[in-house]
Amino acid sequence: MARTAVLVMEMQRGVVGDHTKFPELVEACDRHQVIGNTAALLQAARAAGMPVIHCTAVFRPDRAGSHTGNCPFIVALLRDPAHLLEDTPPARVLPELLGPGDLESRRYHGFSPFTGTALDMTLRSLGVSAVVAAGVSLNLGIPGLALEAVNLGYRVTVATDAVAGIPESYAQAVLKNTISLLATKATTASLIEQWRAAE
Repeated sequence: MARTAVLVMEMQRGVVGDHTKFPELVEACDRHQVIGNTAALLQAARAAGMPVIHCTAVFRPDRAGSHTGNCPFIVALLRDPAHLLEDTPPARVLPELLGPGDLESRRYHGFSPFTGTALDMTLRSLGVSAVVAAGVSLNLGIPGLALEAVNLGYRVTVATDAVAGIPESYAQAVLKNTISLLATKATTASLIEQWRAAE
């Protein structure tokens, strides 16, 4: 049986929390109870002995290790010199999602949690061959995670009520037309029920 890990994408205070620069994304998370659903998913995963890895985006103050001029979105974000600086409150994972045994995989560049990080090696060292994705956003991060994970040989499931994107119509189109081609889709309730049944 495949060992599963839960990958939580960019559920950080500066992305969907009290230091956000993305109020529309926060509103989308609120509408779909993404934070609450993710918290329940992670609690069940930990109870089932599954690794939980928070995939975070951070920058150094000197931007070393980050390509800062090759993407219009990043160029705009980094006009703020304090944007998601590592080891500052905005870069931290939402406290309600953190567990004592959780791992963090930081990235300094791009939109995929795999490129330029140790995430793949970490998962393989844990014996993981399947991942469940939660977090934000359906615009970039979740499709990037799913595509890279599939390319690396992992089986992917996306927790459909623990992800969000903007605008709503686009987020739903991504789930229907992109995610469904790459991954299994499941609600948090169905995943929790499945994990509890396997205990």
